[in-house]
Amino acid sequence: MKRRLTMATVAIGAMLALSACSGGDDSEPAATAEGGVPLVKEGQLTTCTHLSYQPFQFEKDGKVVGFDVDIVDAVAKKLGVEQEIVNVPFEPITAGASFAQDQCDVAAAAMTITPEREEAIDFSDPYFAANQAILTNDDKTAKDADALKGFKIGAQAGTTGLDYATENFKDAEVITYEDLPLSLEALKNGQADAVINDNGVLYDYAANNDGFAVGFDIDTGEHYGIGMKKGNAEMKKAVDETLKEIKDNGEYDKIYEKWFGDAPK
Repeated sequence: MKRRLTMATVAIGAMLALSACSGGDDSEPAATAEGGVPLVKEGQLTTCTHLSYQPFQFEKDGKVVGFDVDIVDAVAKKLGVEQEIVNVPFEPITAGASFAQDQCDVAAAAMTITPEREEAIDFSDPYFAANQAILTNDDKTAKDADALKGFKIGAQAGTTGLDYATENFKDAEVITYEDLPLSLEALKNGQADAVINDNGVLYDYAANNDGFAVGFDIDTGEHYGIGMKKGNAEMKKAVDETLKEIKDNGEYDKIYEKWFGDAPK
């Protein structure tokens, strides 16, 4: 499937103000795919994501690639269209504003399914199990939560990692950054002593960058889901059917091994 990246400039405040409009309505869709699935643009499945979040979605050689990209490519194939990827801030996605503005049909951004987010958007069935983790410089590691006392911990805005750190690391200073790359840069230059985020991205970062180590995992029992506009039953059905099909026929395992090296447990 051909993938193209569209960079979108989004005013977060204005978008969040529209989040209350994220529910379904009776207006005619701009276009439809096979099975009557509504689309915001003819001939394409438009996906909102937030870069960079390797190995789930990131730019390589001028294209957006990653685990989530390949999963949604399978959905696009089922619908008989191409996937188009739109890069937007993370918070308007989870608040439903990106769907209210008809920026995208689905969102794939390594999003944990939470009750709060389910009030604003609908999710597919879970497609990936994740936990939180702590990343540090390898000369200042932390093997457990007690070792974080006095640390400055970088966390991404709008994430479950930020929520967990704020609630549980009372003896540390939690600093919020707009995205993962900014928090990692803060760790590099000494503005932060640690970063909390999903374990998949932090293990990938430590494996591909010298001088960093994952201190410990935090078992939060999280699961990712593909997001969509509230009430979009046709899209949810198509996505859930695709997830079941690729798990049953082995395609999911191949995608997983491609990006993580091992078959899923």
